[in-house]
Amino acid sequence: MKWARRLRHIDAKAKWIILAAGICLLLLILFLLPSSKVNQNKATWLWDASLIRSETEEIVAFSGREGITTIFLQIQQEVTDEEYRRFVAAAHRQGISVHALNGHPDWAYEEGRQKGMDLLAWLEEYNQASAPEEKFEGVQFDVEPYVLRRWEREQEQVVEEWSANTEVWVQEAKRQGLPFSAAVPFWLDSIPGPSRADTDSFSRWMIQNTDAIAVMAYRDSGEQMYELSKEELEQADELGKSVWIGMELGDTDEGEHLTFYSKSEQEMEDEALRAAKLGSDHSSFAGLAVHHYQAWVHKRTAMGGEEP
Repeated sequence: MKWARRLRHIDAKAKWIILAAGICLLLLILFLLPSSKVNQNKATWLWDASLIRSETEEIVAFSGREGITTIFLQIQQEVTDEEYRRFVAAAHRQGISVHALNGHPDWAYEEGRQKGMDLLAWLEEYNQASAPEEKFEGVQFDVEPYVLRRWEREQEQVVEEWSANTEVWVQEAKRQGLPFSAAVPFWLDSIPGPSRADTDSFSRWMIQNTDAIAVMAYRDSGEQMYELSKEELEQADELGKSVWIGMELGDTDEGEHLTFYSKSEQEMEDEALRAAKLGSDHSSFAGLAVHHYQAWVHKRTAMGGEEP
């Protein structure tokens, strides 16, 4: 009997050893498996296009150091086509895609549709006259009618006009073979879509009808930036579209919690990486879109970083 009990004890102990070894082996395998890749691509908005006249080399070099793969460059009449060509070609040589950028709150109104069409007409003429490496590779409209008073009085009608204009602009961009993106506020998912469409929110409608959106999810926390963009990312996952998560570096009087302006470089880097890691769980995540180039340069220089 003693031998039987001892054998049972040894047998049970052996089972625990085997189980523990199996768990350790499983943990080791999980540890050695490659972790999911973090998409650290970045875009930035360059609003003052006059900078490209004298700072093309600096802008391109800065973009290379910061991992910028896309620049949304505003189109301004004061800047010549040849100046745009030189800049786009320089960016292209460094693997950076340049998208034409413009917009105004009143472009959302029916009478503002032509202003967007005028930009697209200029863009077609410019690209047709340019060498392949000088061409804009996409277009982004930043239309924010909610900053005007009419939004409070006639939100539903503004949505109808804004969406109708967007349909026309997207169709024209498509005809030209250009991806069309839109900069949108994070709360657009709480706004009903146009009445003619079968969508539960205006954000979903925008994602359905454009190639990509940049969500202005401006907070000083990577997790909050992600959470404010999560619904759009999930919608874009389903629809096969792309989403940039917006990140604010500029000074603003709307609250310090909206920007990294007064945060340290390390805090900025840590939170950017946190947002990118969370976003990378989504197939739709295109990267972080940093607002804006000049604020980014200021952050680097003011905090003792590299010169641009």
